[in-house]
Amino acid sequence: MNNKILLCLLILGASVHAVFAQKNISLEDIWLNYSYYSRSVPGFNFMNDGESYSRLQLNKVQKYSIKDGQFIEDLFALEMLAEGVVAPTSISGYSFSADEQKILVESNPESIYRYSYKADYFVWSNGALEPLFDGKVMHASFDPSGSKVAFVYDNNLYIKNLENGVVDQVTTDGKFNEVINGSADWVYEEEFGFTKAFQWSTDGKYVAYYRFDERAVKEFTMTIYKNEMYPEYQTFKYPKVGEQNATVSVFVYNVDSKGNVQADLAVDPELYTPRIKWAGPEHGLCVTMMNRHQNELSLNLVNPETGASKVLLEESNKYYIDVTDNLTFLKDGKSFVWTSEMNGYNHVYQYDMSGKLMNQITKGPWEVTSFYGVDEDNGSIYFQSTEEGSTERYVYEIGLNGKGRRKMTPSKGWNNAQFSSTYDYYVLNHSAIDEVPSFTVFNRKGKEIRVIEDNKRLQKIHDDMDINSAELMSITTEEGVDLNAYVIKPANFDPNKEYPLFMYLYGGPGSQQAVNSWRGMNYWWFQMLAQQGYVIACVDNRGTGGKGEEFKKMTYQQLGHYETIDQINAAKYFGKLDYIDSNRIGIFGWSYGGYMSSLCLLKGNDVFKAAIAVAPVTNWKWYDSIYTERYMRTYAENESGFKDNSPVNFADQLVGNYLLVHGLADDNVHYQHTAEMTRALVNANKQFDTYVYPNKNHGIYGGPTRYHLFLKMTNFLDQKLKNDFGQVGSAR
Repeated sequence: MNNKILLCLLILGASVHAVFAQKNISLEDIWLNYSYYSRSVPGFNFMNDGESYSRLQLNKVQKYSIKDGQFIEDLFALEMLAEGVVAPTSISGYSFSADEQKILVESNPESIYRYSYKADYFVWSNGALEPLFDGKVMHASFDPSGSKVAFVYDNNLYIKNLENGVVDQVTTDGKFNEVINGSADWVYEEEFGFTKAFQWSTDGKYVAYYRFDERAVKEFTMTIYKNEMYPEYQTFKYPKVGEQNATVSVFVYNVDSKGNVQADLAVDPELYTPRIKWAGPEHGLCVTMMNRHQNELSLNLVNPETGASKVLLEESNKYYIDVTDNLTFLKDGKSFVWTSEMNGYNHVYQYDMSGKLMNQITKGPWEVTSFYGVDEDNGSIYFQSTEEGSTERYVYEIGLNGKGRRKMTPSKGWNNAQFSSTYDYYVLNHSAIDEVPSFTVFNRKGKEIRVIEDNKRLQKIHDDMDINSAELMSITTEEGVDLNAYVIKPANFDPNKEYPLFMYLYGGPGSQQAVNSWRGMNYWWFQMLAQQGYVIACVDNRGTGGKGEEFKKMTYQQLGHYETIDQINAAKYFGKLDYIDSNRIGIFGWSYGGYMSSLCLLKGNDVFKAAIAVAPVTNWKWYDSIYTERYMRTYAENESGFKDNSPVNFADQLVGNYLLVHGLADDNVHYQHTAEMTRALVNANKQFDTYVYPNKNHGIYGGPTRYHLFLKMTNFLDQKLKNDFGQVGSAR
């Protein structure tokens, strides 16, 4: 063997051994080497045969046996292509036609906003690869027959016939920052959670699509720096609180006649259309509509030939209604399944096609948190719930008649499932707060078939570390409120010493952090800080999820108010413990968590010594319309709610140490929030620290960026919570 190669292998082996052998966690291993990154199963798909699955790895779409995990064949690989064929350099994603005879291959994705992107697409069929279109497109999707592909290019919807190569342009009025066809605008993407704004009908005769007219929506501009003489400017439509939204309409395109029909529904910027879904050939298209306050919802059936509509179901709520994808029309055309919080907890209901309630399928003082689907052949539905505690998640089967509920997850912790099309198999993703994620195949009877990914390497690293596992608990505040929490104590914890407390939170509506699931990369940073002598605590305040509607929605029109009270009281609770130094309490959050950490430092200035706020909202009047109005209504309707709970209005109350961080290219929470907060702090003559990341979005990542940020945050804590008092863990 070549001596240089041997030397390299020895060095590599030594470095791998060092990762396993070391007892101390380092920022370099977290955010530069990514030594603690858990593996998932990219591109996983159950195949139609019910006996195999496909996954994307090493730029190949590969087929494996479900039962034994044996490799079966390469369904597509670059090596299959003849020399000289126009082909992608890498594969970023793929999708099958319904009969799995064709594959849409995706390459070179280019991000637009948080979820949306455009890419090069190719069609693999009969051993040949052909480019889909001359240019990067969005949302390429097969029709049910696999003979056509619909996609969006330059804000217009197109359909390509794969049999003759003819491309039909469905719409022609699309134009950047004016009209969008077939793709969501910024605020729908961010707040209603979808980017693809068209759907093939189940028989392939029609394509239903959205049209966003955003000409009246005001624009926001971000500055991008690229080492040129002048910076670039990115300008896009962003509706803020109380400002005009895009006017949204729904159309149906007839593939044969090539005609467009507009759905006969109100077209008004004061209304939202958060979902469309085909209800089957007999019933047409179902369009979900909501009022701007988002507390009234209707399901409307639209005739695809005439556009005529009728109301199927109406629902209202004294607070707001969360939009989900939990709507399933049964194949017999006689009923549908739907989830609702109408009785105070999210549960599953069955209605007939006249909108009459047939049956409440799930019941109890707990929530259905994920709905996986209906196995009509066996009369069952599958769902995830909080039935055994708000910090846990289990997967269940239950009959459509509400009987025969069966737990399908053997392990305590956080369980999520992906089912095959026949429901004969499911992949269970399991983790716990001190157990790394694993992916295991089970059959419908709950028998384990095989493990796809167990992350044993990472679990060994975790177990070999000199750390204490996180402890889940419930604390009761001085107001008598029970809150979920977890605590991480220093590795060599001594109850006779006093330690600084570092709290982490998110705290936004319906969210949860203090749960029995793997907490990702932040977990390693918290464990690193604990190794250095900090006590870490995370508390889920009122307004978070898992405990029913009243607990979640009590913050309505008062975002930040009860959450801040709870976090301050939680800090006081911990500060009374013998091993916590109540003079050294810090808090950190990102996005909504940054909003909360800012409020806590300002309103709890006698409790918190330091706070880190990354990408925080500092005034709700600068955030987007859909999110803010859902929880706060408009500034004109709720002026006191906005003023009393926006950090920018309390800058003069800063006493402790404040680190304010933001990306200049944050299209979600604009840098405007930090700029205005900075202005308010300067006007109040308050000293603080700030870090700005040019060209970085809400996630602040890329290259060494995360390492750079977490190094700054670590140093900030050491300076503000440790150095002022000498040793981190000091004897009383």
